[in-house]
Amino acid sequence: MNSRKASALAVAALVAGGVLTGGVATAQAAGGSPSPCRASAKACVSLSTNQAWLQKDGSTSYGPVPITSGKPGSETPTGIHRVQWKDADHRSREFNNAPMPNSVFFTKTGVAFHEGSLRAKSNGCVHLSTTAAKRFFDYLNPGDEVQVVP
Repeated sequence: MNSRKASALAVAALVAGGVLTGGVATAQAAGGSPSPCRASAKACVSLSTNQAWLQKDGSTSYGPVPITSGKPGSETPTGIHRVQWKDADHRSREFNNAPMPNSVFFTKTGVAFHEGSLRAKSNGCVHLSTTAAKRFFDYLNPGDEVQVVP
């Protein structure tokens, strides 16, 4: 690729609200630091930094917010996922009827964003504060892309 074409692509990515990294546009945070996820993801999770973001049109619209994720042996799965379904008042059938307020399920195996402890690791879900869980619940819809990076 010639430098003029590369420059034009970089400008196009920036105008769209992202930065070009390795050929993939990533979302640009309001504070200037990009999320580690691709621009098409509506929700982004970084397991290494214990943070999550919401994204709109290639820009960060909310976050980063603190999270906890899956403990060893019950790791939160990385990769590209899609929101499967939502339940504002979900209770876990698998874990003693445990409350999971504002659940947004993004894997077919039952992994979800939901309100939970920001100190204790989960059984695979992404725990959010009460406020953040409500924001994720209100913003995300079935079919929306969720990206979880290591």
